[in-house]
Amino acid sequence: MTSKRNTGLLIAAIVALLFGALTILSGGRTLFGGLEARAAMGDAVPFVLWFNFLAGFAYVIAGIGMMLQHRRAVWLSIAILAGTALVLVFFGVHVLQGGAYEMRTVGAMILRTLVWAAISVVVLRQLGQSRHITN
Repeated sequence: MTSKRNTGLLIAAIVALLFGALTILSGGRTLFGGLEARAAMGDAVPFVLWFNFLAGFAYVIAGIGMMLQHRRAVWLSIAILAGTALVLVFFGVHVLQGGAYEMRTVGAMILRTLVWAAISVVVLRQLGQSRHITN
């Protein structure tokens, strides 16, 4: 693996780890932080909130897999992307049906989808074809 490849994979891993940690902290605070924390979130959509919180753990696992250059990190990253895109679609249906939501959720879900699309491309390019990595 060349230095350029290591750098791209390392950046993707760090982004996944940081994004995961922040997602777990934010979601955990909202879900388990009491009435004040829930009130601060406004019209949070419960299935989106729960998905993002649980996905945060997958982000961390994927980031560790990337650091260790495990090929499974490719499939986990793609699964995270697919799950996030699917939740974005369900969220869109919720909004179109007149469900309450926060505008920041729209931005956050689009950001999550784009970040995991980018991470998935990097990981697929870096680990998907390499024969010198851990399975």
